Amino acid sequence: MQYNQPSNDPQNFFWYEHGFSKEELDKIYSDIDNVPFHVATVVGSDKAAPKEIRNSKIKWIPKTSKWNWLYTKLIDMSTTANKLWGFDLISADERIQYTEYLADDGGHYTWHQDIGPGKASLRKISITVQLSESDEYEGGDLEISQGGNSVIKANRGAGVVMIFPSYMMHRVTPVTKGKRVSFVLWVGGQHYR
Repeated sequence: MQYNQPSNDPQNFFWYEHGFSKEELDKIYSDIDNVPFHVATVVGSDKAAPKEIRNSKIKWIPKTSKWNWLYTKLIDMSTTANKLWGFDLISADERIQYTEYLADDGGHYTWHQDIGPGKASLRKISITVQLSESDEYEGGDLEISQGGNSVIKANRGAGVVMIFPSYMMHRVTPVTKGKRVSFVLWVGGQHYR
């Protein structure tokens, strides 16, 4: 029996070159100062990530009226990007993760996926927003694997937004100079089936 089902490109990505204005970025930088740092972990663990896997500082952006505009904007972006994949998206139950990768600490995050057990099993789309300008750091590239030897290096620059399926392998290469700042949010739905 043959079914007439739409197809998609499950290894594709979507990006905005100027996803955030300078005014929006300035507001984020101003408001983030009052949010405390937390221990960086990896999917499926609540313990500090081993430094050889991930070395970064993180903050969890609260879901409050002050930050509502940011959550709304990112969810709207994911809805537009989802036209590539047609995932069953319901909500963004997790908080936005603000991350700093420092050259002095060898900041990096090795190859990984954003899906895993528990709440992470509901992630469908990963959104990464660059908060640093390209000249503020060296290294620290976001790379996304499309399988085999095909690796995409994300565009750099404050306000650049990369959106891709959470099952795609990706990494942040070691920062060799300066500081790379970004944040991520995961938009989810029901389990894959």
